[in-house]
Amino acid sequence: MSESPSLSNSTIRYTHPLPFGAQLLDTASSNGSRPRTRFRLWAPSSHAVALEIEYESTTNVVDLTSSGNGWFESEFECGAGARYRYRLDDGLLVPDPASRFQPEDVHGPSEVVDARAYAWQHADWRGRPWEEMVIYELHVGALGGYARVAQRLPQLAALGVTAIELMPVADFPGRRNWGYDGVLPFAPDSAYGRPDDLKALIDCAHGHGLAVLLDVVYNHFGPEGNYLPRYAAAFFRDDVATPWGPAIDFRRIEVRAFFCQNALYWLDEYRFDGLRVDAAHAIGDESWLRELAERVRTTVDPERRIHLVLENEHNAAGLLQAGFDAQWNDDAHHTLHVLLTGEQEGYYRAYADKPIEKIARVLSEGFAYQGEPSPTHDGKPRGEPSAHLPPTAFVMFLQNHDQVGNRAFGERLRTLCAPQALLAATGLVLLSPHIPLLFMGEERGSTQPFLYFTDYAGKLADAVREGRSNEFATFAAFSDPERRGRIPDPNALQTFALSSPMQDESYASGDSNVQRIQGSTSERDAWQHFYRSALAVRAKLIAPRLAGSRALGTTLLRTTNDHETNALVARWQLGDGETLALALNLTPEALPFTERPDGMVVFETPPRTRDRVDAYELPPYAFIAWLTGDVNTYALRHDTRIAQPRGSNA
Repeated sequence: MSESPSLSNSTIRYTHPLPFGAQLLDTASSNGSRPRTRFRLWAPSSHAVALEIEYESTTNVVDLTSSGNGWFESEFECGAGARYRYRLDDGLLVPDPASRFQPEDVHGPSEVVDARAYAWQHADWRGRPWEEMVIYELHVGALGGYARVAQRLPQLAALGVTAIELMPVADFPGRRNWGYDGVLPFAPDSAYGRPDDLKALIDCAHGHGLAVLLDVVYNHFGPEGNYLPRYAAAFFRDDVATPWGPAIDFRRIEVRAFFCQNALYWLDEYRFDGLRVDAAHAIGDESWLRELAERVRTTVDPERRIHLVLENEHNAAGLLQAGFDAQWNDDAHHTLHVLLTGEQEGYYRAYADKPIEKIARVLSEGFAYQGEPSPTHDGKPRGEPSAHLPPTAFVMFLQNHDQVGNRAFGERLRTLCAPQALLAATGLVLLSPHIPLLFMGEERGSTQPFLYFTDYAGKLADAVREGRSNEFATFAAFSDPERRGRIPDPNALQTFALSSPMQDESYASGDSNVQRIQGSTSERDAWQHFYRSALAVRAKLIAPRLAGSRALGTTLLRTTNDHETNALVARWQLGDGETLALALNLTPEALPFTERPDGMVVFETPPRTRDRVDAYELPPYAFIAWLTGDVNTYALRHDTRIAQPRGSNA
């Protein structure tokens, strides 16, 4: 194990000893010994490096010793709370790239942290099986920081969520950022709280039976506060450019180690239950991804259930048999989005042709693109065959930070499609054998936007604002420069405020603006009841049977005139041999339905769908689920027909 637990007063504390950065070696003891910290920096572009450190109201400057191959190191008599920076040979003061905390933001000094200071209350937590995952993606800053997120955990657990996924927390410039502009990947941002506050959130989640995943960005650094090019130019390639600048050079052992250690650090020292690797395709080195998975699987305590998830535009099915549990399935989202909204611009263009066939392939085989040419990839082949993978190798969602935040006005699906259709598609996501992911607020039927927000100033703020506007210039709705000018300024405080869900107490305030973007109490309750009902069925009847499940195929439904429709029936054999069948109708018309699947109806929307199915008709915007075999006393004793949010066709 890479973690280093210690026992003190019957509590357990953890640290992940890093081979670089500031590593506390000894703390002060009762016999009067002084704490010591080792400092180590890779700076191959510098001839000399000094350590400038403030501790106990005294500032010292210490020359680091060159130990070869670009490494500089030294030990110094100081402990937790010491603030330090590295002084380069040109006099520039820079933070530690492996800083554990930046109390004064990315340009300020780093702080020596005693990782063992936090006493874990739920150290016996070993995680949850992947088949039990119902993931809830959230933004810590938009929800008010670590402590405020912890306040929401009981409600999420009661909803049926089994894991929360934090959007990136790595230190970024300013007080607000949507998360993907971090520059110090070992330092949780001070705007959300101190490191021990993050640990307390994770500890609290474990106490509620919730796993915690972290979104990590290893493919680029943000545009402000990245000092690595000044003293470690070799960290980047000089022959490959990306939208964020020179590509990170994963051919170098020092670079590979830097990010592998980052993954282990979050898993060991903070006790995260897993990582989601953002835009893995942009890393440009599949061998390193395999190395990362192997390091995690062979290093972290094997008794812990650790989950690794990819976002990977390449649809590399091979990685899902090389240590990664699953991939975010953009194919599923994009196809369902086209079916729900009719949008066909941008990357939705690749899903505009017969989208019902693509979602049928997703449900049966995983990816929609498995080597076929993609219109949004210059007609080049995209993806690998995936039918051999289990359905749990794919994370399915209708909304997430990308698919909402990358829109010009951050619209939620509630504002883009019929609510009845959204309910039907939500039923599919929550009850298919794929792993469901929710985006914060959707369980309340929120129409509140989630926008791209930053906290830049000066020329960078102007460039980000202009770039955001130009990003949508090719879309028909934004061909008019005046309309593009109404796109919210990412740097405006109001943009962040609009993206921040209200606390529960705000709902009772009677504020009309709150009700406008969050919905009335009755609407929110009805949406939550829908989600809670579906997730109860998943937890009781489906999740325990998912291990060993496999797809049995998908049938497309047609009209009485044999015309194609946006409707289907999908079937899976579950691990215990029983069959799960789901029917989905995303058309506004009722369809003939002569082949009713065997088994008990365990969920339906709208109400009384089963009655019409018994009469050989599938209602408009309907979803219905059947399960064969023993559906246990839960299904037999509870009516699974549910209340509907306002605006449904109940």
